[in-house]
Amino acid sequence: MTIEILHADNATVLPTFPSASFDLIYIDPPFNTGKAQSRNQIKAVRDAEGDRVGFQGNRYRTVKLGRRSFGDSFSDYLAFLEPRLEEAHRLLRPTGSFFLHLDYREVHYAKVMLDQLFGRDGFINEIIWSYDYGGRATRRWSPKHDTLLWYARDPDNYTFRYDEIDRIPYMAPRMVGATKAARGKTPTDVWWNTIVSPTGRERTGYPTQKPLSVIERLVRVHSNPGDRLLDFFAGSGTFGEAAAKHGRDVVLVDKSAEAVAVMQRRLAPYLTASADGGVAAPAGAERPVSVSPTPR
Repeated sequence: MTIEILHADNATVLPTFPSASFDLIYIDPPFNTGKAQSRNQIKAVRDAEGDRVGFQGNRYRTVKLGRRSFGDSFSDYLAFLEPRLEEAHRLLRPTGSFFLHLDYREVHYAKVMLDQLFGRDGFINEIIWSYDYGGRATRRWSPKHDTLLWYARDPDNYTFRYDEIDRIPYMAPRMVGATKAARGKTPTDVWWNTIVSPTGRERTGYPTQKPLSVIERLVRVHSNPGDRLLDFFAGSGTFGEAAAKHGRDVVLVDKSAEAVAVMQRRLAPYLTASADGGVAAPAGAERPVSVSPTPR
């Protein structure tokens, strides 16, 4: 198993990979929100006069460490996305799957492009990740979901490990009986999962970080141990951590030096040291640097 992190523009890097070289590709590109995406980095310090109350009534003071942000506005979003989707299609192995993670702004336009690339038969599922966090709109229904479009290179032959699906509680357990209630049910195409907690241990401080539990489900079900995976909008490295935890090779690409630094720290427990740091190639490099994970 290897983890490869590449600091470079994906438009430059993707053509250097041979065709049919990845079993699962997931991307979470910018959503074209038209504004900067940003997150404050904070920590809580024990203080009797603090502004928040924690475990056993102890008080804490919030200390702002900094702020991370990136621009998320494209005058022609589809022109930006289309060549990258074409590369994803080319790079998938015959039994491979591709997941595109977007929200309501651009997902319907992207689906039309993917239907043309994969064929309409290649579209397998629209998965709705629904969450309930943050403010509420007063002039429309509050948007509280993202969409994951799943396409298969071959709609008759793809990886779907049903036995690896995690079970969730029944909403009305008394209606199904004690046995089924104890076992739980498999999720549908609507996944209820909270966002990454702003104060939780999982939080890296990187804007738009996605929950590990959501991405782990994709990795477990849609790939096999030893498969080679790719995320070329890698961001905080959630997909990379999910792959490493479950014994998959993974290639992570991002043009942001900040993202690469976050991934270096986050994936450090899975990596062995090498002479040059062994995690990321410099910007403009043609190929990633391979690094083996530490046995766990």
